[in-house]
Amino acid sequence: MKAAVLRSGHMVVDHFAEPVPGEGEVLVAVHACGICGSDLHFVHHGANFLALSSEMNGVTKRPPVDLSRDVHMGHEFCAEVLEWGPRTTGPKPGTLVTSMPVLVRNGERQSLSFSNSVAGAYGERMVLSNELLVPVPTGVTAVNAALTEPLAVGLHAVNASSIKQGQSAVVIGCGPVGLTLIACLKNIGISPVIASDYSSARRAIAVQMGADVVVDPSEQDVVSAWQQHDGKQPLVVFEAVGVPGLINNVMRDVPRETKIVVVGLCMEPDTIQPVFGVLKELILQFVVTYSPQEFEKAMHLISTGTIDVSPMVTGQVGLNDIAQAFSDLSQPERHTKIMVMPLMT
Repeated sequence: MKAAVLRSGHMVVDHFAEPVPGEGEVLVAVHACGICGSDLHFVHHGANFLALSSEMNGVTKRPPVDLSRDVHMGHEFCAEVLEWGPRTTGPKPGTLVTSMPVLVRNGERQSLSFSNSVAGAYGERMVLSNELLVPVPTGVTAVNAALTEPLAVGLHAVNASSIKQGQSAVVIGCGPVGLTLIACLKNIGISPVIASDYSSARRAIAVQMGADVVVDPSEQDVVSAWQQHDGKQPLVVFEAVGVPGLINNVMRDVPRETKIVVVGLCMEPDTIQPVFGVLKELILQFVVTYSPQEFEKAMHLISTGTIDVSPMVTGQVGLNDIAQAFSDLSQPERHTKIMVMPLMT
């Protein structure tokens, strides 16, 4: 089968052995897979990410990845069931499914995000654990279903923040994560939601996703925009960019007792001034991924039309164009989320 892998720092397409489902597994054909910001980060900062992960004494429980070998990727997907493994009964062939990007094999959880040995969704076919499958309801497109995973990220961050109606929110960064944050905040009645991004195209999508106010940070900082349009406390700020210096700037600018939820993955060392946090009694919270229940909830929000994720998608490509798609995502005025369609000819 054809699949795209990270090889020597570049995304390349090659032919690989067909994956074979074992007991408790299903073979699926991938219909759509979103390119995630974490994929972009891994291509450019994979060695640093792995080195930092290894310092955490196994907290991440991530199997080692060898960058000198092919790395399979792709974890925001929708796929069609083809066949079951031995002694396995799952959704009937032809059923569209999605899943948390984990393969449970021999009692161990193997990541489908970055792996030397397990096929990810940047390929024509892959194997999934039957117990983790989430069937896609009738009427939901494969592209929208593939956005269950990033929506679950935003849903988890909002849930973890414990934000309540009567509070206002600021979202810094209108990439895919920031956009899912906006949608999830509006879904629980948060108002106003004020978002900022340098890209006019992404600010326009933020409005479609429910942002009440959008600002260009080169013209107005987002905290002053919040003061202008609301200004009532308590405030919750979601940082969804991940660049050095941004957290410290937010801590400097926000009012007392603000909660700052860090969702952006910064891959470089950063510095903060603790005095900002101490004197203002700020709360700094870091979040990542989601629970199985939040993943299923995200699918429900999409399937019922409660949240429309389609404005996030700005392009679709086949496997042969994946390297160019990774490059194109560095141009935020052109693209926000590109879907890889492995079966596209």
